[in-house]
Amino acid sequence: MSKILVTGAAGFIGFHLTKRLLARGDEVIGLDNLNDYYDVKLKHDRLKQLEGQPGFRFVKGSLEDRGAIEKLFSDERFDTVVNLAAQAGVRYSLQNPHAYIDSNITGFMNILEGCRHNNVKHLVYASSSSVYGANTRMPFSVHHNVDHPVSLYAATKKANELMAHTYSSLYGIPTTGLRFFTVYGPWGRPDMALFLFTKAILAGKPIDVFNHGKMQRDFTFIDDIVEGVMRVTDTTPVPSLSWCGDEPDPGTSYAPYRIYNIGNNNPIELMHFIEVLEECLGKQAQKNLLPIQAGDVPATYADVDDLMKDVGFRPATSLKEGISRFVEWYRGYYPIAT
Repeated sequence: MSKILVTGAAGFIGFHLTKRLLARGDEVIGLDNLNDYYDVKLKHDRLKQLEGQPGFRFVKGSLEDRGAIEKLFSDERFDTVVNLAAQAGVRYSLQNPHAYIDSNITGFMNILEGCRHNNVKHLVYASSSSVYGANTRMPFSVHHNVDHPVSLYAATKKANELMAHTYSSLYGIPTTGLRFFTVYGPWGRPDMALFLFTKAILAGKPIDVFNHGKMQRDFTFIDDIVEGVMRVTDTTPVPSLSWCGDEPDPGTSYAPYRIYNIGNNNPIELMHFIEVLEECLGKQAQKNLLPIQAGDVPATYADVDDLMKDVGFRPATSLKEGISRFVEWYRGYYPIAT
């Protein structure tokens, strides 16, 4: 049994991961500030599923509160940290950029310092597929250069990877960054496309379809994401003996540092995604076709070969199965909407 800190435990991925960790007998401290970026009731309802379970304790707090984070690490002495807390959302970063610096940069710095001073054996942290930015070579690989972000959110996630590498290099802290690709499923985020589309279609309202429906996303079901995170968390990175400064590989290092994509390895066009959702709902969508938004990228497609090679896992849940399970949950959680 390990003692694990999961930040963002009331969030979408953090909630599902915490359930899995508790089910196998780990002790989990869940940290979350329960901010109002989206419906706080949903966060509280996720927490209700966790509270009272053996091995779980919840701590309300923010990553950017340096004193509180220092005390938490000092008091608890975690074996492993999984940092999923962050200010999320590409489009919101255009409206409130300072929130991203506070949480994603200052907050992550406090996590790194907590790991450094308290002998944490492995730090796993959320990066994002958005770091690929202006890249067009597909599928996106962790061995590609990612120096051209197109949103501040992406820039903060790239910065997290650089910060983690610095601490792995200077202090020998094993760190693993996970580039998540469009995660969806039950208990999902209300600001994400599947949630927004389902709510609007059931209410008979039009949906906004950006890039005229030609967007492609590597939609990845939450259970696959969690399985990947669990396996990576249990696999402590070691220095790569083949790493060479003459041809530096961005995905590995001479330090105990790794980066992985977690995506479905199967990009889906947005219009097909909507068609599957319409089938699952039994209702047609009214579509408001719009140009691509600032900060968005037209396509994402994950190369997950390293994930398969190192931890023996490749996401595989079909789009229809994943959307069906989301719709079933949504209709149970919002019975009036159906």
